[in-house]
Amino acid sequence: MYCPFCNADDTKVIDSRLVADGGQVRRRRECVACTERFTTYEMAELVMPRVIKTDGTREVFDEEKLRAGLQRALEKRPVSIEQIEVALTQIKHFLQVTGEREVSSRMIGEEVMTKLRELDEVAYVRFASVYRSFQDLSEFQDELNRLNALKPVAENK
Repeated sequence: MYCPFCNADDTKVIDSRLVADGGQVRRRRECVACTERFTTYEMAELVMPRVIKTDGTREVFDEEKLRAGLQRALEKRPVSIEQIEVALTQIKHFLQVTGEREVSSRMIGEEVMTKLRELDEVAYVRFASVYRSFQDLSEFQDELNRLNALKPVAENK
């Protein structure tokens, strides 16, 4: 680490602490050359995989696009912004831990549907109708039947 005061490349770490709920490391450093002290912060940089679209094109992962899709499905539903942000974080984490450099848009869509099913069933059906391109009411009914089949027995009564 270069010293911000004298540009020397030899600094030593005096103290290290976890901050931001363990997401960052705060380090107090001292320059060996000029003895000035300064603080640095370190955090892991996790790169999101590229998205392979259904037509075969590839694009950079767009968090805003994902957020907009979740918000559109959850519009006027009793789900808080915090719950949406948690779901967004969980989806991004899922994509990061795959370890893949590229993931299919289908994989992302299926994970979004899983999170929506947990958050709000109406939003789940809204998203599924667009995502799976429902053409008529029978496809809606099939999805509702599938959703009911996934519920625990006590809830179906």
